[in-house]
Amino acid sequence: MTSNSRETSVESTCHYKRVLLKLSGEVLMGDSGYGIDPDTINRLATELLEVRESGVDLAIVIGGGNIFRGNMGTASGMDRASADYMGMMATVMNAIALQDAIERQGGHARMISALHIKEVAEPYIRRRAVRHLEKGRILIFAAGTGNPYFTTDTAASLRAMEIGADVVLKGTKVDGVYTADPVKDPSATRYDTLTFTEALTKQLGVMDATAMSLCRDNQMPIVVFDVTTSGQMLRAVKGEDVGTIVQES
Repeated sequence: MTSNSRETSVESTCHYKRVLLKLSGEVLMGDSGYGIDPDTINRLATELLEVRESGVDLAIVIGGGNIFRGNMGTASGMDRASADYMGMMATVMNAIALQDAIERQGGHARMISALHIKEVAEPYIRRRAVRHLEKGRILIFAAGTGNPYFTTDTAASLRAMEIGADVVLKGTKVDGVYTADPVKDPSATRYDTLTFTEALTKQLGVMDATAMSLCRDNQMPIVVFDVTTSGQMLRAVKGEDVGTIVQES
């Protein structure tokens, strides 16, 4: 990157000027069944830098499902709060790995955690987070909201409001929202657009109900796209026809 200032954002020709990208932990696994695939995380870092270099302010909320999910613990009898805190720690590990991948490619990234882990991450302070964006740094939010019983989807919606994002981009392994699971139902069709009410009423699983309601109430659009296909992230930022957009009609 040739600049660490906000000047490139002013010159951006992208449709969105500030985005919040929600990445599931499962995306980091690549084709493996667990953990972090080096080739996958390096490719993601390259694409994240392309988005930032296009002049877009970029923040990321990352999940931890490739390592541990709270519902995995509760299914085996673990206390829900304890299991959720373990899930938050998994997101911290993913955030450290993603920050490292970005910085090894010459980018500037800051990791901010909702849990206080001062040795590896800054604590979440909204004004500080916004300042990092203004300086052209990629923000990586870890540990969800810092509270049990809330998903990283909800954290993504919340952080998007707090930093003044224009859109929530949800990167998944499928190219949008379908009428049914396309893996199980070959006849399933993809939606190009949806309203929040439709997505909630039909229980399409775009994001959890809390996250969806928060976006709906604050008129924050959500774009669901296939982050495993190279180039789709930048196309989504440019407002091109990729995936499914959820917004008020």
